[in-house]
Amino acid sequence: MNLKNLTSRLYAIILLALAVASVATTTAAQRQQPATPSPSPVQTPALKPVPTPVEDCGCEAAPLPEVLATVNGIRITKQDISAATQQRITQLQQQVVEARKRELDLQINSKLLEAEAKKRGVSSSKLIEAEIIQKAGEPTEAEAQKFYDENKARIQAEFKDVKNEVIEYLRTQRQNEQAKRFSEVLRTAAQVKKNVEVAQPPASAADRARVFATVNGQNITSADIEDSLRPLIYSVQEQVYNLRKQDVELKINDTLLEQEAQKRKVTTRALLETEVTSKVPVVSEAQAQKFFDENKDRINGDFAQTKYQIIQYLQERENQQANAAFATRLRSTAQVQTFLTPPEPPVYTISTDDQPSKGNPSAKVTIVEFTDFQCPSCAQAQPVLERIANEYADRVHFVVRDFPLSQHAQAMKAAEAAEAAREQGKYWEYVAILFRNQSALQVDKLKEYATQLGLDRAKFDAALDSGRFTDKVHRDMLEGQRVGVNGTPTIFINGRRVSDRSYEGLKAIVEAALRVPAK
Repeated sequence: MNLKNLTSRLYAIILLALAVASVATTTAAQRQQPATPSPSPVQTPALKPVPTPVEDCGCEAAPLPEVLATVNGIRITKQDISAATQQRITQLQQQVVEARKRELDLQINSKLLEAEAKKRGVSSSKLIEAEIIQKAGEPTEAEAQKFYDENKARIQAEFKDVKNEVIEYLRTQRQNEQAKRFSEVLRTAAQVKKNVEVAQPPASAADRARVFATVNGQNITSADIEDSLRPLIYSVQEQVYNLRKQDVELKINDTLLEQEAQKRKVTTRALLETEVTSKVPVVSEAQAQKFFDENKDRINGDFAQTKYQIIQYLQERENQQANAAFATRLRSTAQVQTFLTPPEPPVYTISTDDQPSKGNPSAKVTIVEFTDFQCPSCAQAQPVLERIANEYADRVHFVVRDFPLSQHAQAMKAAEAAEAAREQGKYWEYVAILFRNQSALQVDKLKEYATQLGLDRAKFDAALDSGRFTDKVHRDMLEGQRVGVNGTPTIFINGRRVSDRSYEGLKAIVEAALRVPAK
């Protein structure tokens, strides 16, 4: 489940709003524009031109080798990367360039916010609530209607269907504007010295110590900037690697195809006709009906409306499978070497103090899960993680941190309720109830579950109603964002993010971590 919208993450979005006045925000009108119908269930986005040359993103894990692969002695070089792939790579790397431009101001304003909160004796989230959220105010339905009327030609939907989105957009705009005003007030009263206008990537390890700015005597260094950008940089590195690898694999297949055609003294088209096209079965209406029945919850329209699109999609899939099978046969007798190296995933230090946990805090292996109690995928992962934790007992430390997603309206309060239950020693029992009742996480239900566990209701209700654990949940969310969490569940084992959430996959990673010699 992906994190698509940060609007309800008030703490994080206000920090971002404080950082720069020029952050472009997607309008509600743009968000509501329907996608152009695709002729098949698979749709490829159009590439947008990007100015070149791209600025140094400081995000190449290592210099790209001149030769990316060899095929029966034929070299595939970096100059063979297609223009379309290179353009997409440029787009991705530009994201890092733009993020680095914002990051220095973000860190300056974060320090100003923390200092002001400390001065007033409140938490940063309480300061944001008082100075930004409350002062920004709530958009009225009339204001939302006015915005809709002015933009309905682009929105292309009824007001009743987009009202909440429009209100959310207007709310975010107001909070951003108020945050900018508050930022100016904080900067006026503080001692801020910027040594550079825009942070540049470090040229060497020693360059990471370079001071970019000083805020009330506190330095912000190149290392601070780069550490904050680590999740984004790795994400871009990973995507760039996959794009290059895909391009190289296609060129390997094309080379093998040409070599085989020359060997048989036929054209590549004739070879494909003989070995692929003529052997692809024709998709029947019955197969299309079966596909529709199995996927109708995800298909817009009835079978009569979508039949030909489904047949076209399934036929294309058959063609792709036949092409892949032929390519595999060609490779089986060829000499192929590739020299692209995948990026090394970053290892993060994630705090585990004062968090719900099982196992041995001094164990060699630490598993940290960022979870959302309204997330179905988290409900599926929880028994697997607890099984691992119980099976390895004192050899593993299993820690849970909160990351309620913005699209889950009850997730934030559910996280606070879980903390209130932990305060009374019933965290795991309470969490089990939350995951069994994900469609019923309203505040009155959260209190009802406390009664079921025999908790002190007066104490539980007071904690929940006062928002006593709100700041703790916000800290978890910010920590998650710092290490690149953008959906739930996200799992780290010894600081390294893992993608395989199956029991077998997690067990294999834990076993491998246990075998690593102690330093």
